[in-house]
Amino acid sequence: MARGKRNKGIFKSKGKIVKDLTKNIFKTLNSNQNKPLNYKQIAANLGLKDHNSKQQLLAKLEELKFQKKIIEIERGKYLLDATKNYHIGQLDVTKSGNAYFVCDDLEEDVFIHKNDLNSGLNGDTVKVYVYKRATKKKVEGEVVEIIERYKHHFVGTLQLSTSYGFVVPDDFSMSNDIFIPKEKIGNAENGDKVVAEITDWPSDSKNPFGIITRVLGKSGEHNTEIHAILAEYDLPYEFPSQVEEAAKALEIEITEDEIAKRRDLRDVLTFTIDPKDAKDFDDALSFQVLENGNYQIGIHIADVSHYVQEGSVLDNEAFERATSVYLVDRVVPMLPEMLSNGVCSLRPNEEKLTFSAIFEMNEKAELLHQWFGRTVTYSDKRFAYEEAQVIIENPEANPPTIPSEISLTGESYEVDTNIAKAILTLDSLAKKMRAKRLKSGALAFDKIETKFNLNEKSEPVGVFFKESKDANKLIEEFMLLANKKVAEFIGRTKSGQPKKTFIYRVHDEPNVDKLEALGNLVSKFGYAINTKSRISTSSSLNKLLKDAHGKAESNMIETLTIRSMSKAEYTTENIGHYGLAFDYYSHFTSPIRRYPDVMAHRLLQHYLDRGKSVSAEEYEEKCKHSSEMEMLASKAERDSIKYMQIKYMQNFTGKAFKGVISGVTEWGIYVEIIENKCEGMVRLRDITSDHFIFDPEEYALIGKRYGETYRLGDEVWIKVKNADLERKHLDFFLIED
Repeated sequence: MARGKRNKGIFKSKGKIVKDLTKNIFKTLNSNQNKPLNYKQIAANLGLKDHNSKQQLLAKLEELKFQKKIIEIERGKYLLDATKNYHIGQLDVTKSGNAYFVCDDLEEDVFIHKNDLNSGLNGDTVKVYVYKRATKKKVEGEVVEIIERYKHHFVGTLQLSTSYGFVVPDDFSMSNDIFIPKEKIGNAENGDKVVAEITDWPSDSKNPFGIITRVLGKSGEHNTEIHAILAEYDLPYEFPSQVEEAAKALEIEITEDEIAKRRDLRDVLTFTIDPKDAKDFDDALSFQVLENGNYQIGIHIADVSHYVQEGSVLDNEAFERATSVYLVDRVVPMLPEMLSNGVCSLRPNEEKLTFSAIFEMNEKAELLHQWFGRTVTYSDKRFAYEEAQVIIENPEANPPTIPSEISLTGESYEVDTNIAKAILTLDSLAKKMRAKRLKSGALAFDKIETKFNLNEKSEPVGVFFKESKDANKLIEEFMLLANKKVAEFIGRTKSGQPKKTFIYRVHDEPNVDKLEALGNLVSKFGYAINTKSRISTSSSLNKLLKDAHGKAESNMIETLTIRSMSKAEYTTENIGHYGLAFDYYSHFTSPIRRYPDVMAHRLLQHYLDRGKSVSAEEYEEKCKHSSEMEMLASKAERDSIKYMQIKYMQNFTGKAFKGVISGVTEWGIYVEIIENKCEGMVRLRDITSDHFIFDPEEYALIGKRYGETYRLGDEVWIKVKNADLERKHLDFFLIED
């Protein structure tokens, strides 16, 4: 591995140049902020004893004073100027090894050259000296202190020599290999994928020192790589034995005493609609036509909080995980399988304890009455989305027939007429609710999902795409309704009433600068965004997504539009949900796979029982943890898709594909293959027909001699150069003729 070559120079140089002198001066002064130090005290602190080293120190102190990075408080005594130019924030390290410093006190992110990171790593909280170079307009920074490490454990491949080893991290943002002394290697072998913990980073060492804490398996093996993805984000893939034992010890029988405490809906027509490969069923719908001609629709959710009691072993584990993780070939559940796939799953022909939101609606989809509470239900039928879609697309069929090729049973069958009518009515109501949402300013993201056909060894043998259809949107609308109305029920208080603490799912308005940047970009393709008002913004964004749908640039535009949005998160401070155009919104409908939903169930029951408001501070911390774990799970899911794409493309080295340019940078262009949506890079050095210059304003590479241009969104032909699983990277050649 080429990266291993740089490891030979980790020990202190024996030359006359004092290494990391600036960094260590800053570190020394920073640790003595209220006490000015002279050069002798600084030299003693740095262990500089010889005349040459002290002369370098004197010269550097004068240089830093001249640059106004330090101040001379009195003759020969120095301090950091803590009143200006020093800021605390987080590092965002890029693939190039350089970084951006993100700080709320600054108007924009600050560029930090990789030579000025001074052992700062991606995500670290650091103190940075911010300055403006005389030759450059933009401010830059230098890390002067590591306040807090974002992470101490790194996943990588072990390279062994006779007396020591190095772990080459998988994480691109960690450009320094980790030195492992022989006695810290344990039973790991050369080529193993391991987890290494950084234990020390000596100031005279280029590389951090560490210890191997876990061996994941041989690098390149499928299970090893999947476990490595989870370990990279510190996500577990097994339950502790005490958690499994606690799940097995649960009392799962539904007693008559428990039924008596609940609203009994077992005789009401109820069914589930889920993905074909789903194993846990959080939600079910019930449907009744009332005597007055209106509809009573129940959204029934697994009553996880009945089984997972607050403060129990099961609850603590669920809170720590906070979410299920959906990788390409497996699900890492939040709850043990006995709960997630068994007792809490709303399986057909089984009585279940549920928490329900029940609504009376008329045929215009107007809400006339609502009820929330604990129930007991019985699911009459399980549908896959594809089966429900057949019913929706054949409204005249009486009864509709599900063909064998999409049937869950593998055999064709006729759908019960009453269930078919219920699905058709619910579909009609859902379309009316969706139309109202969009008219109110909701955004309509119908992003296509990339899925893989896997063989018995979990190897990808094909790619297919899943698009949201009417059956998916039917379920989505009623889940949104339940989430919205639960949040309104608790959050919307009358004048003079005390505010009740609750878990909200919020989505802030998009940043104006990001929207302007998006508008500038999509204008290159003939699209436009109108940002005069909230409604005009959302309306034009929906038009953009609709107009681009199905075109070569659609996936790129959808992705860029999503990136221009704020991130949704959990909080007790309600600011509404911009993307859905809701003033109140929560997550109530998926407690098997999301811990915030479990908290929402508990709080709803607490307030139904007329309990007083709970501690906002306590729940805000839980919200923050849930948001962080959701982000990590999302990253792991994206990494597993990227891994599978690269693994799939290993079969096509040298083959030509048509693609669309999805990104343009100073080091090359990213191209997304149209037929399978796998994305790779064409490096600038491999485009030989001209000398190309990156034009950031045009999102293009422009040939200096002949003017040939490769612009964002252009269709091109590429050939697969290399599919590198170790680097998690696809490299393409551009077919330039």
